[in-house]
Amino acid sequence: MTSSELWTRATADRYDAEETEASSAAVLGPTLAFLAELAGDGRALEFAIGTGRVGVPLRERGVPVVGIELSEHMAAVLRRKIDEDTLPVVTGDMATTVVPGGFTLVYLVYNTITNLLTQDEQVECFRNAARHLEPGGRFVIELGVPPLRLLPPGQVAVPFDVSQQHLGFDTFDLVEQILVSHHFTRDGDDGHYRRENSRHRYAWPAELDLMARIAGLELERRVADWDGSPFTQDSAKHVSVWRKPA
Repeated sequence: MTSSELWTRATADRYDAEETEASSAAVLGPTLAFLAELAGDGRALEFAIGTGRVGVPLRERGVPVVGIELSEHMAAVLRRKIDEDTLPVVTGDMATTVVPGGFTLVYLVYNTITNLLTQDEQVECFRNAARHLEPGGRFVIELGVPPLRLLPPGQVAVPFDVSQQHLGFDTFDLVEQILVSHHFTRDGDDGHYRRENSRHRYAWPAELDLMARIAGLELERRVADWDGSPFTQDSAKHVSVWRKPA
């Protein structure tokens, strides 16, 4: 067991309904094309596969996919969409769980490496990816760039969504590199809001590159999004690809 917080049944059951934009064709189209090209004729392993937002449609494109998922509740939602023989899922954490066989692609999307709350565990995640990769295979991570430039002196909170149905802001512990994401979501029309929060360990691209080197991986490409747009100093996130030497 790692430091990742377990997703509850209630959270898993409403996850897809709250992530409709992330599941749209506009978002998933470039994501799936990017991953399918890297997988080639081989197999793909998704760390923290969740409800299968990416893994299920990637499998439907013809890429053999295996998943690792810590939350049995999230995996149960995925299982309503696709059977075990078509998309196997192993219950466990992404830093230490090992599944049989080799893969041309291991991927970790949607900021999920930050669920590992220590640097040591994030390093182990890279090592676990390298352990599963065939020579020449790739490890892909999608991750936001910490928005610390938005913090004026003395401020520890940054809003990321202010809308009728949702208020969201992040608070930062700059010493421990811990971000707490706070969500106030409106339930129904009675004016009540559901409050949730989750902890994350944020990491900079350069720090991830060092983790990759420790795991024996080499940076191959870094772009600002799945569409391949250039990564710049103003990019809010990155999609990074590390390669296991042949």
